[in-house]
Amino acid sequence: MSFDLVLFGGTGDLAWRKLLPALFQAFRHGTLPAGGRIISVARDDLTDEQYRSRIRSRFDGVELAKRPTADEFARFAALLHHLRMDLSQPQDYARLAAMLQARNADSLVMYIATAPSLFTTVCEQFAAVGLNGPATRVVLEKPLGHDLPSNRAINATLRRVLREDQVFRIDHYLGKPSVQNLFAMRFGNALFEPLWRRETIANIQITIAEELGVETRGAFYDQTGALRDMVQNHALQLLCAIGMEPPINASANAIRDEKLKVLQSLKPWSPDTVGQQVIRGQYAAGTSQGQAVAGYLQENGVAPDSTTETFVALRTEISNWRWAGVPFYIRTGKRLAGRNAHIVVNFRPVPHPIFQTPAGAANRLVINLQPRDGLELHLLAQGAAQHQNAPALAPVHLNLDFDQRFGTERVGAYERLLLDVIAGRLNLFVRSDEQEEAWRWVEPILEHWRTDPHGPRLYAAGSWGPSAASAMIARDGFCWSEEV
Repeated sequence: MSFDLVLFGGTGDLAWRKLLPALFQAFRHGTLPAGGRIISVARDDLTDEQYRSRIRSRFDGVELAKRPTADEFARFAALLHHLRMDLSQPQDYARLAAMLQARNADSLVMYIATAPSLFTTVCEQFAAVGLNGPATRVVLEKPLGHDLPSNRAINATLRRVLREDQVFRIDHYLGKPSVQNLFAMRFGNALFEPLWRRETIANIQITIAEELGVETRGAFYDQTGALRDMVQNHALQLLCAIGMEPPINASANAIRDEKLKVLQSLKPWSPDTVGQQVIRGQYAAGTSQGQAVAGYLQENGVAPDSTTETFVALRTEISNWRWAGVPFYIRTGKRLAGRNAHIVVNFRPVPHPIFQTPAGAANRLVINLQPRDGLELHLLAQGAAQHQNAPALAPVHLNLDFDQRFGTERVGAYERLLLDVIAGRLNLFVRSDEQEEAWRWVEPILEHWRTDPHGPRLYAAGSWGPSAASAMIARDGFCWSEEV
């Protein structure tokens, strides 16, 4: 199957750090369909050879399972081309159309890796020159809008020029092998389903923690913040994967229908609950990995009086028959004590204990997403011989490391998702009604923060965020997983 993949923003950060390395890995693995062509589109005035040379030099700075040999890269580079374009100029789209129509590939993928403000312009312009035919697939990066009205406006434009099944709204967390194994664990095994409900689960925690600060993205991040950057998309998609009902089959719409039901069932916010159950923070100066680091307000590109949040912790519930009364906690932030993404399912203690156990000990399932990828099942067991009148239990755990079990050179998130786009598989992409429902749910939080005179709580870089996040979960009698 021949394909043309056009990277709008082909010289940008996302293209050379994530997209092109993922395409190279697919090429190396032999899964990239033959007869493909990858076309970079950007303002840079480069020949094909100059573009290939630039990508080769930048590959040295990205994560690859192993460095490409000269022969490997030369064969991959033959697929790479560059077209200088000004995305605001209609005549440049006509040049792109002529280049693509001369070859007439079986499928055409438009990956819009540009600033979100250009999404609608690019879509309208390539549709105006006839590049929105039935073989076209368009990939859009988050954030798709900055609030509910802007998201609806983008989706309205997309509906005017494309069918819904031509639009691939990408959330790279859905392509992670660990998230794929989350679906497999839930819907491919009979072990957990009887336990996956309010009667046996005390609470569920979702943590996406980063050690890094905003790095070179200060100007972008200051207009975005942690709620838009991580909660509205990544964290809510993980919550859907944990909380959704079993779909009737593995088709794209069956899966997305169930995710939509979860989003529609999230407990709505009121002014009181937003104030009590949503904690926003901003990192101050501190220590990270043994080095002194600046606070957020001292980062390049950040306004000196910024109230943008770099940390969010919140409590919510899914108001349905399965989950009523079970708190779900989400926590994400930058400059935290570690780089760690995981989901913790905390089970209720036994109803009538007959053994001595450590205070607060209970079973829990930990689904590790990064940097490790695997499952941990925490149990209680009796170890050394105990006095018969006072048997005691100690914590033990079963650890399944997917990298050790399946090998380290596994299919990465962007590699998996790009191959799915080329093949036209929508299972791991977000539908417009899902996305709008997620924006609808976070909108009251954004509204509350716009008028909140207190601003974000400060926390030291290298900590686990403001103490208010621990106090919030403690009101329910629980604590965050790293505090256990």
